[in-house]
Amino acid sequence: MPITGNTFFFPWEVRLMEFLQSHIGPAGISLISFFSVFGEELFLIAFLGFIYWSWDKKLGKYIGLNVLVASVWNPLAKNIAMRRRPYFDTETIRILRVVEPGADIYDISAQGFSFPSGHSTCAAGLFASLAAKGRKKLLIVVAVVLPLLVGFSRVVVGAHYPTDVLVGWLFGLAAVWIVPLLARKLKNRAALYGVLLLTTLPGLFYCKSADYFTCLGLLLGFMAAVPVEERFVRFENTRNPLRCLLRVVGGAAVFFALNTLLKLPFSKEFLEGGSRGALLVRCARYAIVSFVDFTVYPMLFRYTASVGAKKAAA
Repeated sequence: MPITGNTFFFPWEVRLMEFLQSHIGPAGISLISFFSVFGEELFLIAFLGFIYWSWDKKLGKYIGLNVLVASVWNPLAKNIAMRRRPYFDTETIRILRVVEPGADIYDISAQGFSFPSGHSTCAAGLFASLAAKGRKKLLIVVAVVLPLLVGFSRVVVGAHYPTDVLVGWLFGLAAVWIVPLLARKLKNRAALYGVLLLTTLPGLFYCKSADYFTCLGLLLGFMAAVPVEERFVRFENTRNPLRCLLRVVGGAAVFFALNTLLKLPFSKEFLEGGSRGALLVRCARYAIVSFVDFTVYPMLFRYTASVGAKKAAA
């Protein structure tokens, strides 16, 4: 049975979106649309990968847990509100940047619900986490400006109402406050992960959109990877620019290649059908990819330890 969703909005939201799309112009919309990148999967993987694989593994774990928990909480709320995206119900609002480019723009299971904005949640969670640990003025400015631009871009491209963005920011900031607070109260990691899973797993019983199962899979893989890496892998960070680049590019390649490989046993019709089985397969697929990228992939770093060092010696 297809998902229909609910329609609700404030009249001023539609008027604002119509005004922005009709007055900014194609060049302005293209420029503003670019900022959506900072809340999308590819950027999050590359940025978190750079921090975790190269710069500061401990910081990467902190940011990763905050952002992934926030990214699961977001569709938990989406599947309760079940708010349809603006362009579904208002012909004068155009969708200029879809969530899943390969899917039907009116397929709610693939494109997801509108409230709250997942891009805004991830951007707020990511950059607020970075600022909370860095505590530098520049990082604080970035933590304010980039989520604002991401949220504004989501409104301009017709993917979200302004209230979707406002609540999305709140979800991201809430995760940055709540997750570290629980970590301080619950010294045992297993207890912390258990409590966090209690807040995320209920979606298995009612969530119908693919974004929940994607994000839950990423979170489960990350939670399984962290203790395994600490016990068996224990890779070291590097500040060598070439090694940093290799690690990020390699990690992204592993992520997308393995994700593609894990789709092969299933038909395209099944994977895109939106059935409960297909959504659970999606969750398992992303859990495996996440676990491999955070644990198995870093085992290769020892083979690139000499990259850059030889050139320096020469």
